[in-house]
Amino acid sequence: MTASIISPESVQTLEAFEQDALRTAAVLRERGVGLGERVMLKAGNSTAWLGTLLGLMHAGASIVLVDQREHVETTTRIAQRAGVKAVLVDDDAPIDPDLQPVTLTELLMATAGRPVRDRRLDTDAWGDLDDGLIMWTSGSTGAPKGAVKSGRKFLRNLERNADQVGHHSGDVLLPLLPFSHQYGLSMVLIAWLRRCSLVVAPYRRLDRSLLLAGISGSTVIDATPASYRSMLNIVHRNPKLRSCLDSVRMFCVGAAPLDSNLVDRYVAEFNLPLLDSYGSTELGNISFATLDNPVACGKAMEGIRLRVTDDDGQEVAPGEAGEIEVDTPDAMEGHLSEDGALVPLPGGWQSTGDLGHLDQHGNLTVLGRKLAVHRMGYTLYPELIERKATAAGCSVRVVTLEDERLDARLVFVVEDEQERDPSYWWGRLTEALPQFERPNRVLVVGEFPLNRNGKPDKQQMAQLARADAKP
Repeated sequence: MTASIISPESVQTLEAFEQDALRTAAVLRERGVGLGERVMLKAGNSTAWLGTLLGLMHAGASIVLVDQREHVETTTRIAQRAGVKAVLVDDDAPIDPDLQPVTLTELLMATAGRPVRDRRLDTDAWGDLDDGLIMWTSGSTGAPKGAVKSGRKFLRNLERNADQVGHHSGDVLLPLLPFSHQYGLSMVLIAWLRRCSLVVAPYRRLDRSLLLAGISGSTVIDATPASYRSMLNIVHRNPKLRSCLDSVRMFCVGAAPLDSNLVDRYVAEFNLPLLDSYGSTELGNISFATLDNPVACGKAMEGIRLRVTDDDGQEVAPGEAGEIEVDTPDAMEGHLSEDGALVPLPGGWQSTGDLGHLDQHGNLTVLGRKLAVHRMGYTLYPELIERKATAAGCSVRVVTLEDERLDARLVFVVEDEQERDPSYWWGRLTEALPQFERPNRVLVVGEFPLNRNGKPDKQQMAQLARADAKP
């Protein structure tokens, strides 16, 4: 199959698509976007988004990526802080008109009939920028931060990724992820680097995405655990869609903790594991499980080192839990300061704030965030409790409610499609956990609320817990 960009509305060879991206770059230059100028791109997944991204890279712009659904006020603060030259948006993106946004439709109209003068798509100038890419963390634990990244380092990180996982030109990649975030952007650009076909699917409509997977012959799917759980439910409700996944050779997963029960269900259904991974916006992609080594989050990619340390910063033995630290040449350059300048990141080993352990072969298991609470004289890590509950067949997220007079109170939010009574799950959980880890209260939801990244949204669950606690 000739490498192509495939969407529900169009199919175009990758070469022809690149020609359109060169036209977009020419229009951007005419509008004053020169080398190193910062440009905000705030739009949803589409072929227009991808063409604009490649056009900005060719023009040598510093690309400030913002989620399409980001609030107007936050978007304005980001634009002002980054000092952007232009703001490129979808027609329906929430945006302050004072930013004088230009829609992607306007850009496309301006490229119509334009001759292509540049011979090929060239990202060398973009790669030389220390701030070639500015991405914003989710802000789940505070105000969003701008991670400033070198274009060349970002692409080198993706080359390591593709080498380890085994992406090749015959693949058809289907990322069911927002392109403006680390995981989705990685897959989009790996398709371009490795000359793969790329499917731009409506990832929030998984039934339609499955049909597109079948039509395109998708070979690699990347998605969050929540999406994989929903896909399995869809296939069970509509068995005709099962054949749409016959061409898939790898189910890859990331961006949120993966339940072993879900992995087992995929092995039973498709005879393929879910291949987990680990990475972050700040440090890039770090480790991947592969078909040859489908163990937890796999090994660190070539050129990247992992270690696990105790509270004193000492490296622990294989199998012992502690904080994950990473030494990678692909880390961000630093954070964006309030005045738009770069606050450099010191080199060497970086703390991640994540708990995990390495086995004797170097395979990484991520246990969750290192967020300790104190209860009944014990130091507890809620995400470790979640892992124990999951192993006992309970899909749980633990919300901590602090009380100045008492120990931390633990509210267990249980995901249950049948929405059985909390007393049922209370019994299951008390059997699985020691007394000091048991819930103060259990809430049951049909499915976890999700944030923009497709991760279970702890902030929304905390609101549910607090509302339930009111008399």
